[in-house]
Formats: sequence, C-alpha cells, structure tokens
Amino acid sequence: MSLTDSTDSRSEKPVSILWGCELSSGRSSYTFQVPEEWHCEQQLVLRTICLGETARDEFHVVEVVAEDGDSRTPVPLATLKPSVLPTATLAGLELTPPVTFCLRAGSGPVYVSGQHVSMPTLSSDEEDEEEEEEEEEEAAEETPKKPPKGSSARKGSAAKKRKLEKEDELNSLAPEDPLPSKGRGAGRGRKAPKK
Repeated sequence: MSLTDSTDSRSEKPVSILWGCELSSGRSSYTFQVPEEWHCEQQLVLRTICLGETARDEFHVVEVVAEDGDSRTPVPLATLKPSVLPTATLAGLELTPPVTFCLRAGSGPVYVSGQHVSMPTLSSDEEDEEEEEEEEEEAAEETPKKPPKGSSARKGSAAKKRKLEKEDELNSLAPEDPLPSKGRGAGRGRKAPKK
C-alpha cells in the first residue's frame, strides 16, 4: 500500500521508512520534502551524522534549515572531524518537512540518516468518532470495581486487630523504668548523678 492510498485510517498505523542523504563538495545541500498529495502527517526523525571513509582530516559542519513560515535560520547540527569525532548521534531529533541540510564547512562526504515517519491524518468526522471512543474507554476505566461483600472488610479488620495486639504486647514488654536520658555521663558506663 502506498502512502497515498487509504482504506480505513483507524486501522492504519504510522509507517516508518529508513532515510538518508549524502553531503559532499559536489552536493553541499539536500532538501527533504514530501509531495503535497500525500495526505499524511510527516516527520523526519534524525538518528546519526557520520563522516565517510574518504573524508579529509578537517572540520565538517552540518547545519539544518527548517522552513517554518518566513524564518529560515540555519542551526548547526554537528561539527565532525575524522581524528576527533567521526560520528554524532542525534537521538530523537524530530523535524517537520520541508527541511534543508547544508554542509557549511568541509568537503565531505557526510552521511545524515534517520527515519521518515508518515502518520495518517483523520478527517473531522473520524476525529469526532475517535474522541467519543476514547471518552467511553476513559469512563469505563474510571468506574471503580467493587470487591465482593464481606471479603475485604473481614481481611482489613482482622489485620487491624493483629496490629493492635502486637502493639499491646510490645508496650507490656517495655521496662517500667525508662533508660536514662542522654547528658553528662549518663549511658556511658558511669552512674547518673543523684538528684
């Protein structure tokens, strides 16, 4: 099934596809974008940026430009050098297309990899139905289940009785004369001063 086909969106789950691009002196930028006829919510989840085996021992700076409205501010993602840091892990960096990657410094090759995730979008009627189903599920979860009569009440009262009995035993075994309080010489092998 392609991303443009849709049978029943409630049964569809997010589709994750391995994605990657190469930046080098020959191609210093790459734009990730999705065709507009795809009626899905799209995300690009970055995982790693690494240098190729033929990369020279120089600094390679990779930056990203997320095209949100009018702002096109480049943001550096990684500065790599083969002898120092040949790979950078970008766990959980999620971008919404269109996104442009640029090799700002260095000759490459630099490989950017991640996952292209497509999530089906629901029409307003389907969203209403899904919200109603979620509300029904939450209502079913909120109603507390009552235990059978008598079973928990007996267990709780018996446990309370045992606890009270143990406390009474401990209190009856306590010495009548309390230990001397801490102070000058008391409790260190000397006799407490007489008052």
